This record gives sequence, structure tokens and C-alpha cells, in this order.
Amino acid sequence: MVSATKQGPDPAAPDGGRGPGVPAPATPAAGGNAGRPGTSDPDAAPGHTEALTPGFRRLAFRARIWQRRALIVSLRVARLVRMGFRRFLPALRYIGRALHRRWRRSLQFRTVLTTLLLAVTSFAVVGAYLSNQIANNLFQERLTQAESETRYNVKQVQDTFDGAQVTDQSSVITLVYDTLNAVEGRGSVIQRRYVFEAMPEQTKPRNRWVESRASDQLTVSVIPPELRKAVQESGKDQYWASTVIPVGTEDRPGIAVGNKVTFNGTVYELYLIYDLNTAQQTLDEIQSVLWAGGAVLVLLIGAVAWYVTRNVVSPVSHAAMVSEKLAAGQLQERMVVRGEDEVARLGASFNHMAASLQEQITQLATLSQMQQRFVSDVSHELRTPLTTVRMAAEVLYDARDDFDPINKRSAELLYNQVERFQSLLSDLLEISRFDAGVAVLDAEAEDILQVVAHVIEGAAPVAAEYGSGIVLSAPAGAIIVDMDARRIDRILRNLILNAVEHGEGKPVTVTVAASQTAVGIAVRDHGIGMEPAEAARVFDRFWRADPARARTTGGSGLGLSIAMEDTKLHNGWLQAWGRKGSGANFLLTLPLRQGEDIDTSPIHLEPDDVMIPGEPGNIPRETDNRNMLVLDTGSSRLVPVPTSKETP
Repeated sequence: MVSATKQGPDPAAPDGGRGPGVPAPATPAAGGNAGRPGTSDPDAAPGHTEALTPGFRRLAFRARIWQRRALIVSLRVARLVRMGFRRFLPALRYIGRALHRRWRRSLQFRTVLTTLLLAVTSFAVVGAYLSNQIANNLFQERLTQAESETRYNVKQVQDTFDGAQVTDQSSVITLVYDTLNAVEGRGSVIQRRYVFEAMPEQTKPRNRWVESRASDQLTVSVIPPELRKAVQESGKDQYWASTVIPVGTEDRPGIAVGNKVTFNGTVYELYLIYDLNTAQQTLDEIQSVLWAGGAVLVLLIGAVAWYVTRNVVSPVSHAAMVSEKLAAGQLQERMVVRGEDEVARLGASFNHMAASLQEQITQLATLSQMQQRFVSDVSHELRTPLTTVRMAAEVLYDARDDFDPINKRSAELLYNQVERFQSLLSDLLEISRFDAGVAVLDAEAEDILQVVAHVIEGAAPVAAEYGSGIVLSAPAGAIIVDMDARRIDRILRNLILNAVEHGEGKPVTVTVAASQTAVGIAVRDHGIGMEPAEAARVFDRFWRADPARARTTGGSGLGLSIAMEDTKLHNGWLQAWGRKGSGANFLLTLPLRQGEDIDTSPIHLEPDDVMIPGEPGNIPRETDNRNMLVLDTGSSRLVPVPTSKETP
């Protein structure tokens, strides 16, 4: 079908759509040739062209305007969609993260959700199978009924046509119409319609007055081509095919059953079309019932799963909460026990275990408090007699030159052991303060390099006795740190004296470095070293790597423990590294300002090779802006050493 549209003048335009300068059409005069057919005006063609050209230009201009408007609207819509997607995507991500976190942390949520997913999947599979089986059974039932009715009705039609005694056109048309209307069978269980069509390519008899006929709104186009071909090529066989029937404004499913009939020497195709709308409605109702019942059953299964898992998970969750409270020190917390089932026995066992732990922890806490009080009391009580003994020992020690050799040696031993006893007593008093929680940090802003230099000078006699040199590698200038100088002095003195004692006469290196937030001090010796397991226990009280080894410097075994407690008061780190035969390295890291946290230390715990004076081949790293001081063991004084890169 081809349609043509003629473009006329725009009635909205002035002058009836004529462009400027175009004259109005002339009114035909009486007796003139203007309105006479068959005549033509030679000036009419140019005027018509000039009148159409501005109209086309106006249409093109309007088309461009609407095109631009459409482009602007599409860009705005795309922008709105993009903005909505950008705002909606974070919400989706948040929901996804929340569900994932809930999935990982909640056993009940994971169990219920898994049960619901499995139930939905199972009901979907079973529902699809049942729906398919019901649809097939309904279709087969309707198909069997349609084939049976079609055979009967086609036989009735053929018998009527064979016994007809009509010769005129009106009688033939009336007979065919009445017969086919009887076949249509309005009001039966299955709505039935017909299509009656003469077979093509057959000689037209003289008295063939009927070519085709069909029920209302039906044409031969509703018959599938495959069905028509099968009916045309067959003898008296019956064929069927599924089709779609237009009824009013909707399309309904149907079955078309085709046969051949003969009337007055003409072969016709007779198709009976059965409406399956009632079967489809029945199937839709069954599917609706199935899906509604499945949804209700899934919800019931989810509720049952939630209730069951809640009864099982709630005691476990309660036990976890009680365990966390017990770990936090709330030893009086207990589980609520109901019934006599497995969960109740678990709760009773848990409560018994908690009571036993509370009793043992209480006993240990009481014993610890008694021990701390005993140590504190004994230490305080020993201070007065120890002071008296020390004064007597000093008198004997000062007069030892007047004694015979045996008494002189006794006076020296008495003096040294009293000094060691006093040091041990001071350490015990300090430990008791830490245990009692009464240790106070008296922090002030001071230069930590001065504290380090003071400690090194104080360790000079011990270093000279062992024959070890002390090398200080520190940056130029001052490093101001909020610290308790007395406690930092004690920490460094313990570290350096331990390094000298275990350094086997080799040099000890003290390295100082600072960052924007922290300062690090590393004390490195090259002596006997220690294993990683020993480095992990080196800060325990009274712990010694080799108990059989003699303590020559008179330490109490509490120095590193006190150093660790002092470091904790400064919110710092105290770490140890060691390797057998390679020495050990102790790293003290302190924040530059009180209240700040430390992320990293300016110095690595595992040391690299450091420069040892007098041994070529070892060049220190990053020595441009650093000062190197070496403790001369012979004179016990610090001697500066050049550290530029040109130094050989």
C-alpha cells in the first residue's frame, strides 16, 4: 500500500502562506480563460515555484529548531540520569557492604538467608515443572476434544453437501451458510469458528458460486501456512496446528484443525478453529495459586528457619557476649540456663568454668597483691638497716689500708655487695611502684642528645674496664623531646651497660635519629648475641639467657624490666634484636610530644653494618649531616671523628 501526501500552503502564515512579494491569485473575469479547463497561463508556473520556496525554507528552519530542542532535552535527561546513577550507586555499595558484613558476622542471618534462597529455588523449579505439566495436560485434553469434534462436524458437512439438491446460486449460498453456521457451534464448551476456502489451482465449475467464507473477524490468514500446505497435499487426512485468534481487541490462543470437503465438484478447505481462552484462564488461575502458595510457603519456611536458628544461635551469641565480658574483667557475668537440653548443659558447664576461673583469678590477684605488698613492705623496712650497714661498710672500706690483707679484702667485698644490695633494693622499690600503679611521669621538653652524652660519660669507667669503645652517631643540632630525663637516663644506662657487659670488648654503637613525630635510639653491640626466642624474653623480670653465667657488673636482673615500664610511661617502644655471634641491638623509640602515637621508628630494628673505628671497609650510611663521637677507652673522653664522604 502506497500513500502520497500533497504539501499545501500553511494556513497560519500571512497571505495564505504566500511569501513576501508574491501577488495574490487573480479573480477570473467573466468570459475569460482563467477558469476555463484546458487553458494554461504561462506565468503561473514561476509564481507557484516562488510561493513554495519560502514555505520549504520555513519548514527546514523549524525542523532545525526542533532538532536542537530535542538535542538539549536529551542532554538534560542524560545528565539527570547520570546524576541519579551517581547518587544511587553509593547507596547500592553501602547496602552491599552492610549485607556482606551481616553475612560474615551473623550465623542466624546466614542460615535464614540460605534457607530462603534454597526454598525459593526449589519452589521455582517445582512450580515451573507443575505448571508445564498442567499446561500440557490441558492442551492435550482440548486437542483430543477438538479432533473428535472436528471429525464429527466435517462428516456432517460432507453428508449435507452430498445430499444437497440445489441448482441456483441463492440456494447454494443459503445451504453453505446454514451448514457452516451449524458447524460454528456457538455456546458449546469450546468456542469454535470456521474458515471455508476453495482450494487454489482447480478448474472453476460452471455452478461454483461460493469461493470462501469465515466466521466474524476471521480470514484465511489466521491459518498457519504449514497447516494449509499439509491439508492441500493430503487426501482425507486431518491436520492441526496452534494459532492465534483475533477476538475484538485481543489475541487468544487456539487450535486450527483442517480437512477437505467437496461440494458440486469443487474441493474446499474447511478449518475449524477452537478458542483455548478458557483453558488459558484456567492455567493462569492455577499458576497464580501455585505462585501465591509458594510465596506464602517460602515466608513460612523463612519464619520457621528464623525461629529455629534463633533458639539455637541465641545461647551461642549470649555465650560469646558473656565470654567477652569475662575477658574484659567482669568475672561475675554468667549465662542464663533454662531447661535440661544440650544448650542448657552447655550453659551450666560454661557457668561452672567461669566460676572456677573467677575463683582462680581472684586467688592469683590476691596472691599478687600480697606479694607486691610484701616486696614493698620488705623494701621499705630494709632501707633503714641497709643505710646503717652501708655507713659501716664505707667506714671499713675507707680504713682498709690499715688492715691486714685478709681483712682488707673482706672490707672491699662487704662494700661492693652492700652497693649491689642497695641497687637491688632500689629496683625492687621501683618495680613495686609500677605494680601499684603509682609511677608518675614528670615530663619536660629537653634535648635528648645531652642525656645520651651524659649516660655515655657515666658508662666510661665500665667501658674502660672491659676495653670497649662507645661510638655515638647522632645528627647535628638538638633534638627536643617531651620526656622524664631521669627515667630516660635510667633506660639508656641499662642498655649501654648491658651492651658493654655482653660486647666481649668490641665497640658499642649508639645511634640517634629523629623523624617528624618520633626519635629513635639504638644501642648496638657485637658480642655473643642472642636467639630470637631469647630476645622475646629479655625484658622479663630476673630472666637470664644463661643462668650459669656470672654477673660481673652487679646488676639486679630488673634493669630491662624497669626500662620497659619507663618506656610504656612515655608511650614509646622498646624492642630487642639479636643473633648468635653477631651481637644484639636494642631500639628505644619515643614520641617527640606527649600524647602522640608512634607509627614507625626512624631506625630499623634489625641493624645494618656500622662503622667500627680502626676497621677499613665499613662506611656508615648518610653521614653528611651527622656527628660521630668515639669514647676513647684510654682517656675515658669523647673524641670527634670526621664523617664526610671523602674520608677514606
